[in-house]
Amino acid sequence: MSTQATTPGSGSAPALADGLIGVAIFSGSLPATRLALADLDPLFLTSARAAIAGLLAAAALALLRQSRPTRADLAGLALVALGVVVGFPLLTALALAHVTAAHAAVFVGLLPLATAVFGAIRAGERPAPAFWLFSGLGSAVTVAFAAGAGAAPSLLGDGLMLAAILVCGLGYAEGGILARRLGGWQVIAWAALLSLPLTLPLALLCRPAQSAAVGAPAWAALAYVSLFSMLIGFVFWYRALARGGIAAVSQLQLLQPFLGLGLAALVLGEAVEGRMLVAAAAVAACVAGARRFARPGAPRLRIWPAPRRPGPARSRP
Repeated sequence: MSTQATTPGSGSAPALADGLIGVAIFSGSLPATRLALADLDPLFLTSARAAIAGLLAAAALALLRQSRPTRADLAGLALVALGVVVGFPLLTALALAHVTAAHAAVFVGLLPLATAVFGAIRAGERPAPAFWLFSGLGSAVTVAFAAGAGAAPSLLGDGLMLAAILVCGLGYAEGGILARRLGGWQVIAWAALLSLPLTLPLALLCRPAQSAAVGAPAWAALAYVSLFSMLIGFVFWYRALARGGIAAVSQLQLLQPFLGLGLAALVLGEAVEGRMLVAAAAVAACVAGARRFARPGAPRLRIWPAPRRPGPARSRP
């Protein structure tokens, strides 16, 4: 199956649809990870989800006879693997041992800014200045929420979540670049396959001593993060980044805390405090402004009315 090169910004409506589907799938990752950690070790969970994804990816690539990536693509695929196959899952699994899934979900509000920054560095995207204003405001609200969360948060847990956001933003931006040449699902498939020599032996080494002691909810959660969070979600997400531009599409993730908080309450029974909803709402409000100014040719943000220019002087009769 051949892949077509995708021009950033082409097909904004399909890119929006793909991005929203990807965000909806990713919103279940933190609650599912928290659920799996009840019976599974963080290192096993991280390596097992990546190994399962890698084996499925290898089968798909072989069955569909995908051509191998070039040498020039290997460095980018390594960054994708480091960021989204290993780095983000491991760091979030470690963080969720110290903070709740609802608390961690609000940190996802930092992902759009991190992705846009790496998109500017790696892809050369140059959004309008007002884009950075709105994206920065959304991130500031998120950080303020984490700092004022009281005794429940953990400094270690928050630090691990911030590190997870940085490596994930890099992996998202790099994957968005590669998806323009390789295709959306091919990027995550090759990255998962590239990680397999590390993740498969590690999963076998760290597997539970007594599998019967692991409850069905933990196995179901592992299946979700392996199939949906590691593969299916990226099919839509990387295609959206390639079609709609990294900076513009990344802002859709400001909506993810809403879904993550709701799932944490529904699946895990975690309390969703009012200020969590206020923070998520404030962050999501910034997505509209950020997307409006995501492209270099976007209209300027006017704070004060523009002064009227005097017309040509009329000569008196």
